[in-house]
Amino acid sequence: MLPQPERQTLATHWGTYRVRTEAGRPVALDPFEADPDPSPIASAMLEARTAPARILRPAVRRSFLERGHAAGGQGRGGEPFVEIGWDEALALVAGELDRVRSHHGNGAIYGGSYGWASAGRFHHAQSQVHRFLNTIGGYTRSVQNYSFAAADTILPHVIGDRRGLASGHTPWRLLAGHAELIVMFGGASPKNAQVSSGGLSRHALREGILACRDNGAELVSISPIRDDTALEAGAQWWAPRPQSDVALMLGLCHTLLSEGLHDRDFLGRCTTGFDKVEAYLTGAADGTPKTADWAGALCEIPAEEIRALARRMAAKRTFIMMSWSLQRADHGEQPYWMAITLAAMLGQIGLPGGGFGFGYGSVNGVGNAAQEITWPSLPQGENAVADFIPVARIADMLLDPGGAYDFNGERRNYPDIKLIYWAGGNPFHHHQDLNRLVQAWQRPQTIIVHEPWWTATARHADIVLPVTTQLERNDIVCANRDLMLAASHKAVEPAGEARDDYAIFSGLAARLGVEEAFTEGRDEESWLRQLYGLARQRIAAANLDIPDFDSFWRQGVTLLPEPEMVKPLLADFRNDPQAHRLATPSGLIELFSERIAGFGYADCLGHAAWLPSQEWLGAPAAERFPLHLISNQPVTKLHSQYDHGSHARDSKVAGREPVRMNPRDAANRGLKDGDIVRIFNDRGACLAGLRLSDALRTGVVQLSTGAWFDPLEPGRPGTLDKHGNPNVLTPDRGTSRLGQGPSAHSCLVEIEAYRGRLPEITSHAPPAIVPTSVEKPE
Repeated sequence: MLPQPERQTLATHWGTYRVRTEAGRPVALDPFEADPDPSPIASAMLEARTAPARILRPAVRRSFLERGHAAGGQGRGGEPFVEIGWDEALALVAGELDRVRSHHGNGAIYGGSYGWASAGRFHHAQSQVHRFLNTIGGYTRSVQNYSFAAADTILPHVIGDRRGLASGHTPWRLLAGHAELIVMFGGASPKNAQVSSGGLSRHALREGILACRDNGAELVSISPIRDDTALEAGAQWWAPRPQSDVALMLGLCHTLLSEGLHDRDFLGRCTTGFDKVEAYLTGAADGTPKTADWAGALCEIPAEEIRALARRMAAKRTFIMMSWSLQRADHGEQPYWMAITLAAMLGQIGLPGGGFGFGYGSVNGVGNAAQEITWPSLPQGENAVADFIPVARIADMLLDPGGAYDFNGERRNYPDIKLIYWAGGNPFHHHQDLNRLVQAWQRPQTIIVHEPWWTATARHADIVLPVTTQLERNDIVCANRDLMLAASHKAVEPAGEARDDYAIFSGLAARLGVEEAFTEGRDEESWLRQLYGLARQRIAAANLDIPDFDSFWRQGVTLLPEPEMVKPLLADFRNDPQAHRLATPSGLIELFSERIAGFGYADCLGHAAWLPSQEWLGAPAAERFPLHLISNQPVTKLHSQYDHGSHARDSKVAGREPVRMNPRDAANRGLKDGDIVRIFNDRGACLAGLRLSDALRTGVVQLSTGAWFDPLEPGRPGTLDKHGNPNVLTPDRGTSRLGQGPSAHSCLVEIEAYRGRLPEITSHAPPAIVPTSVEKPE
């Protein structure tokens, strides 16, 4: 039996909290005492547990219950549900899985999930669903993630691996006191750094940035949004047109080259392909010199300012930061490749305070000095199905089974998916062009979803199984970027008939004859002790020690010391490029890649290049839709989690998500603060509440993601979203044939006042639950 904790702890993606109770019931979550900048997101967790949107019993779409998969998918999203018992629900799910794998093969099952469902190592929905599907013969999977798919693909071609993207960064303590100039493309947003996948104990971005400032670093934030960097950092704000960053960097590089400020020694020792880059910069390759004047015209930044910044970057120890957001756009591979090219020309890669890094401020913990420990997680087993898709190509897969597509040098074909099993995550939040996704979602025969709440994904399912929240189960959190292990204690019994994912999959495994393979004879406590034991072994191998499990469970939080020795990114390679060869074909930083050039992709050449987006303020499409939409991460929630909580609802305008706009753009349209507006383009339209702010450059509007999809006519593509979900507007196209990542930020819109009667917000209430008397199919 698990020992009684000294005080219940809750560890989440947005912080660690002590549970305050009254009469044995949780009433508040107090931030962990060592956190200097706690997030308020947790305030929604207690109320949301029993909110109207909570799913309390298994439910089945009415026509599916009556006719099975023969019902088709046309009613998904708009049809009532029927509640049933757990035995009937598990039998129904097991029967569908058995039917599809018997008639179509396991490759016809798509195992959808996303890693933000839980911070725990055991109740991690993605691991649970993949372990289960592997146990029954495998499934079609996805690769990459929505956060940095294009970067995930390009970096191994350029530097051999993904260091400096999600891990392996130059730590803050080698930036503060060493960096004299930090140039932040996309800023370093404190709202994004509220969260970290896998949990956290300390919110560290603010103190990291301020430590750099206090140690004399000059900060430059390059973003169309001023408060993408904490205002107290005092950064100089440059506001170029969105998606002109590559042009700006090319102008900087041309100045370095033309004024002899580039480091030819570093380029010769540590890179390959600079001759091709030089020909591109000078215009010898294409007839267009990439001068500061050329760049300034595209960016709307004065050329002399670009030249002056290039000179300052060459004269100082300079660090180039770039947010993950820049690569979620057309040709999203290019800004990352270009940033590395710029850093290589400066020649400071591998030095304290110099070089480059991606994602500082995109999530908390990037830049922490972390121990090199691989934390254990629930084993997923082996997938007998080799097929996969890039994560953001799900609608393409469903709409074009068998269709051919390019990805990272391969010519592949989309599988024919008959059943989707989704546990953890909300594709009707993450994915772009939701009207297209609604259409695609009608194609599979069966959709099964695990969810605590009636999100759009649950509403568009055939079978919905209610699962517990983090408050309702025990788990262990090993913070990936933080030096913490935390016991996440069960604080309250599950609402309604909710069950853990593990209990659901164990029940299904028993019905399908693979219970022992799935559970290995372990219950929740046995798995927690097993995972903690593995963590303890790995920590001991690093000459560190942590308490035994029972002591850890009682105390709630165990912190590890920072490593004594830390290095800048690529320091060993810089010092000896031959002894520490990179995993690129040349062993060097590839400013020109023969491999990528050999793919023959017109949308991703052999070197970083200016490839204008289909939708940006310099495109012909801007004549019809003259506003560039930035659909960034929200401040009041994690993605769409807890949108129905009071913390998120308090930020809304008449129940709609707020959209920010420059006052001059509003005045040109006769709009005022607090108006309800219609945002539209050829893909769709949504309502939002207008907030005016001079923190945005003109021509740019900001509508953060996370409002639960709430179409006026559920189940029908193309109807007005009442709530302010920007993904009814964003394009569903790959970044390039190389990366196939999401291009959400390449989005042009127009805004007008909404004059009609305001429709009611219904996404935070359950769908219609009805009885049925129709006999169910055999």
